[in-house]
This record gives sequence, structure tokens and C-alpha cells, in this order.
Amino acid sequence: MLDLLIIGAGPAGLMAAFEAKSARLDYLVVEKGLIGNTIYNYPVGLTVFSTTNELEFAAGDLKPAREKPTREELLSYYVRFTLDNDLNIQTEETVLAVKEAEPHIFVVKTDKAEYAAKNVLFAIGAMDHPRKLNVPGEDLPHVFDHFRETYPWVRKKALIVGGGNSAGEAALFLAEEGADTTLAIYRDDWTNNDPKQGCIKYWVKQPLENALGEHCLRLFFLGKVVEFRAGETVLENEAGEQVTTPTDVVFILIGSDADLTMMKDLGVQTGQGKYGEVPVYSEDTFETNVAGVYVAGHFTNQRHIKGAIDASKALVPKLAAGIDAEPQ
Repeated sequence: MLDLLIIGAGPAGLMAAFEAKSARLDYLVVEKGLIGNTIYNYPVGLTVFSTTNELEFAAGDLKPAREKPTREELLSYYVRFTLDNDLNIQTEETVLAVKEAEPHIFVVKTDKAEYAAKNVLFAIGAMDHPRKLNVPGEDLPHVFDHFRETYPWVRKKALIVGGGNSAGEAALFLAEEGADTTLAIYRDDWTNNDPKQGCIKYWVKQPLENALGEHCLRLFFLGKVVEFRAGETVLENEAGEQVTTPTDVVFILIGSDADLTMMKDLGVQTGQGKYGEVPVYSEDTFETNVAGVYVAGHFTNQRHIKGAIDASKALVPKLAAGIDAEPQ
């Protein structure tokens, strides 16, 4: 019987594991991918937006070569933290279901084993559940919902659909590395400079504007995407006119959402949060309405890495104190 089973080995899951070990809890982390899997799926060579103090577990631990770390530096930091602290993590193991056998007794079934735990922490990212446009042809083999690298698309016609940092970064990377690149974006997303509205941040937008001036990148102000076809895409511009553009590859980068299915099956209540639907949870303990079920990261209103780390720092010691107070 585990005191705590943690689902996900991102920053929230790693910090929770460290706190659980420090509190001498019997714990386990189950991760369907790799340690820091969301960071692993960032584009190769990406410079991370956040500064080190928003990414590290302890002040001064993360020492990138420049002001902000690359994907590789950050991933290495999280892996090294896991190894140095000998955290109990099982990777490449997918959680299939979580059931409550009785109050504070949960059965967690994976594709490899079954576990019993008094408490469960959902610390899963949202990147595995990208949003869809729901238009014809979205399932064609040249249409992707993740962007990893530029080199397969040199001298190819690339179309990026999206209005945030991920779409802007992908368009810039592709244009700089020799792809004939079009960024399809709503005009409001391009002209909006409010960082709270999810627009492209200035440190991405400025080099994008420079690329436009050098004629290696085009903007298409989007009305809607009509259809993806082999070798071409039908778009509608903001004036309502249909335009067919040749495309060798398409990247749909319009965000992602956490999958709440397992939590809802447990009886966890949900509501509208800052970024969409989230579980209802205590801001103090991060416990949901189902006693023993906790949330962090993309399952809360604190989706950024610093908030995810801080959530685990706060919740696990309180959880451990509750276990210590239980009658033996």
C-alpha cells in the first residue's frame, strides 16, 4: 500500500517525489513517457521562454550557458535531479484507470501493473491532448499537431496554423532554415500585444517581423481553415475569400487541454478556470472534492512550471502531516 502514487514525471511530479521522499512516504511516480516528457517534446534546440528562477527546484541549481536555458539544458537538469536524488520513477508505463475501492484506498491500473495507494496526485501535462480544428483532411499524414525540428522541411512548403508562441517559434525556425513558410494567423492574434491574452510574446514576434522583412516568411490573415488535401490546403482569408495554397507539411499549433476523463470517473468535480475546465480543488492543499485525490500543473490554474513546482512543495508536506496524524 503506497502512501502516494504520483501520475506524471514533469516538474510537478518530480518535486512531489522529492518532497515525498524527504517526508519518508512510501511513494511511486508513474510516467507514460520519459522524465520531463513535455520538455522532451519541445522543438529541438528551443530556448525556453522562462528564466531559471521559474524553472529550477532550488535557487541557483539551474546554470544555463545563457540567460535562459535551451530545451536540452532544462531536460538534462530535470534528469540529473531525478538521478541525484534517486527518485522512485517508472517511465514508459501508462496509467489506464484509477478507481476508488473505499475512502482513501485507490487502485491504479497501468499497462504493466496494478497499485494500491492511499492518495493519488495527478501531475500530468496537456501536450498529449492537442486541440483540433475538426476540418476535413486533418488526419492526413503530412498534417502534424507537434513541431519538433526543421531539417526534414528544407526547401519544402510549410504551413503553420496558430496564434501563440509555439506557432510563432515554429514559423521562425522553419523560415530561418530554408523552408518556404506561411503562418496562418487571425489578425487579432497578430496585432494583440497583451501578454495575458495568449498572443505571441515580443521576443518571438520581433524576429518574426524581421523575417517578414527579409521575405523568408509570409503571413496569411486567417478567416478559417477549410480543408487539408494532399499537396495543398484550402484557407479562407479574413475577407471570406477561399485561397488554395501548395503545402508539403502542415503544423496545427493551437494549444492543448488536460484530459480530465480519469478524474471525472473518480467523481472529481470540475469548473471553469483561468485556462478552461479544471478540477475543483483547495487552493491551500490542492486536494479535490474526492478525499485523497490531488492535482498540480495543468490540472490547476497554475499551469506554468513555477506554479506546478510550488504546488508540489506546498501539498506534499501537508499530505504527509495528515498521514502522520492517522491512528496506527
